Amino acid sequence: MRRTTVLKRAGRQNARARRLRGILPAALAGVALAVVLAGCVAETTPTPSPVASVSETTAPSTPTSSSAPAAAFVPGGTAAQNKPFFDAVNEQVVAAAGNGADGPAFITALRSGGFPVEAMEVTPDITTVGVKADSIQFSVHAADACLIGQWSNLSGYTSIVAAPLSTGKCLIGQTRAIDF
Repeated sequence: MRRTTVLKRAGRQNARARRLRGILPAALAGVALAVVLAGCVAETTPTPSPVASVSETTAPSTPTSSSAPAAAFVPGGTAAQNKPFFDAVNEQVVAAAGNGADGPAFITALRSGGFPVEAMEVTPDITTVGVKADSIQFSVHAADACLIGQWSNLSGYTSIVAAPLSTGKCLIGQTRAIDF
């Protein structure tokens, strides 16, 4: 009798061990899948971006009695102080020229606004294969940082304030002579 009780107990333990052996790999696979999927979940908190969105910089502003005063050029001012004026000037170029906006239009408007031409850079409007560039970049080296604008027929106008490069310039790559 003792032997049958021992065998029954052993049988139950073997059955439990078999169930656990089946459950354990499935549980581990579930945990591994959860870890992998956790890496695919989008961030729930937005991260700040140094680049202004198209809607922020191209939305027309209509003055009202309670609106802030118009942006003004601050001679010798910081990039942050002059960014509202930089954006206002460039948005006027976009409004006037639309998809026809080019490097000379932006540079001419910035120069007319008071920015020194010797502090400016602009990328070519025409690519090396002779077609119109998808986007152009232009910059003004302010007292402490660079004001960098970009115009694209596809994404509109954006701008940022960024530290100058180690070369002292604001733009990476080939720029064109400002001889207009």
